[in-house]
Amino acid sequence: MNVEELLEQYAADLREFSGLNLSGVNLPGVNLSRSTFLQANFNAAKLTSADFSYSICQTANFHGANLTLADFSHTDLQYADLSKAELTRTDFSVANLQGANLSYADLRDAKLRCVNLNRANLSRADLRYAKLISANLQGSNFTSSDLSSTDLSGADLRDAELRQATLNRANLQGANLQGANLRWADLSGANLRWADLSGAKLSGANLTGADLTHATLLDATLVHVDLTRSNLAYVDWRGADLSGSNLTGAKLYAVSPYGVKTAGTTCRWIDLSQNGDQSQIYQFFSDDSSEYFHSTPPTVEIVIDDRLTSDAHCALAVAYQQFARQGKAIAPPQIQIHKRRTILKFELDRNEDLFWIAFVAILPFADATLAQKTLIHLLQSISTETVSDVPNGVQILHSLVTSLSQSVQKLDTTKLLQVIPIAIQKIRFFQAPTRSTLFNSSNRAIALYDNPQFGKRRIKYSETEEEFAFLTQPPTFVPPTQKEAIEFLQGFSDRA
Repeated sequence: MNVEELLEQYAADLREFSGLNLSGVNLPGVNLSRSTFLQANFNAAKLTSADFSYSICQTANFHGANLTLADFSHTDLQYADLSKAELTRTDFSVANLQGANLSYADLRDAKLRCVNLNRANLSRADLRYAKLISANLQGSNFTSSDLSSTDLSGADLRDAELRQATLNRANLQGANLQGANLRWADLSGANLRWADLSGAKLSGANLTGADLTHATLLDATLVHVDLTRSNLAYVDWRGADLSGSNLTGAKLYAVSPYGVKTAGTTCRWIDLSQNGDQSQIYQFFSDDSSEYFHSTPPTVEIVIDDRLTSDAHCALAVAYQQFARQGKAIAPPQIQIHKRRTILKFELDRNEDLFWIAFVAILPFADATLAQKTLIHLLQSISTETVSDVPNGVQILHSLVTSLSQSVQKLDTTKLLQVIPIAIQKIRFFQAPTRSTLFNSSNRAIALYDNPQFGKRRIKYSETEEEFAFLTQPPTFVPPTQKEAIEFLQGFSDRA
């Protein structure tokens, strides 16, 4: 079929052109919308401003074609070949390009809003200033592509391949980049506000001056990444690896310094001011990043010698909710449930919060009184004289004792106990022996309380013997020594 026959059939309202060979054809401005071009060949065709909207072009060949200003909106281009095509300012809005080949294509200023490019190949493509808002780019290949100033806001880039891609000044606000490979990518000046980079691989990437405010970087790999003067305010980066990276001048307002790996990190100073105006600077006094950052978050761990039931879970949640209403909110714990044991882990952002959180967290349990007495005695037993030879020991001790005392004074323990659900008293889980341990940011541990009955079970030796305790007189709990307490305090950072 030649060009004249094609146009005649289209004018006659015929739309089936599958397998058509129009290689090298020159049809600028042609209207071929709502047609079927399955496996059609438009190799090296000149189709500027052509209209293919709402058409079916699966596996069609547009290799090297000039499609500048063409309209492919709502078109099905699954597995089509658009490699090396000229697609400047072409409209692909809401088109389906799943598995399509757009390698080496020129897509500058193209419109790709809400497009489906799942598993598509866009390696070495030029996408400068293109609009890919809310596009599905999951698993797509952008290796060595140029996405400078491209709008990828709200795009789905999960598991996308972006190695050595250029994304400087790109808009990735709210984009999903979970598991994406961004090794050696240029993200300088990029907008990554609210982006999800969980598990993303960014080793060797350039994030100089990038805005990552409120971004999620859980378990992300940022080894040898340049984060100079980047904005990381409010980021959640627990489990991230920043080994060998450069954080000098980074804005880190409201960012936890715990739970990240920073071995070999270069950091002369960081900006902790709310507005990023350098009004609050933390200056490093050594080359050791652990002066500020720590891989282990401060943690309160309570182990209960019983399995958490649904009733106990509900009652515990209600108890902590009631504490929050009394002005003593604690973050929900991580809960590990085993066959005969339950572990509650409260991961914190400050070492200084370890004591009062432990004081409140144990309240629903029968062991609360003994655990709290040990906690208070632990600090009060350390006199100022005993830590006078410890660097900053007196200041740390004074600060901690003052903080704990103020927290306890503010606590109306009687009132807190009154708001605990009555049902707790009837649930075996809360009467079970407990073991409370504090872990500071230097991963030093100290036992607050260990019920002597913890781990003991009542057994029966024979049918004729009465049931009795395995140990009738278990050893009493021995609180931490003064030396152990001092070593624990030494693990605290001396910064405010």
